[in-house]
Amino acid sequence: MPVALKRTKHPYITIDPKISGGQPVISGTRTRVLDIAVRYELMGMTIDEIVGEYPHLKLEQIHDALSYYYEHKELFDRKYRADQLLIRQLKKQYPSKLKAKLG
Repeated sequence: MPVALKRTKHPYITIDPKISGGQPVISGTRTRVLDIAVRYELMGMTIDEIVGEYPHLKLEQIHDALSYYYEHKELFDRKYRADQLLIRQLKKQYPSKLKAKLG
């Protein structure tokens, strides 16, 4: 059974269950909106720096991703916190063998 893409009012954003687990991505790429938002909000990167890191993206795609993020900020922030918690739990459960060897 074909899976329909979820349309958004953002022309550069796609939500497809087959791509990144259904997380919003920049259309035609696997670049998640959350990845762009983290670089801008948490890492303090400028939009030009983000384009430098993702040279396959255009300025308008970055702006649309950030616009989508701000419209759904609470949802994205919850997802990010949940992901960070999972990462911390996994690090405790599976400690780094390299760090253990390095002392």
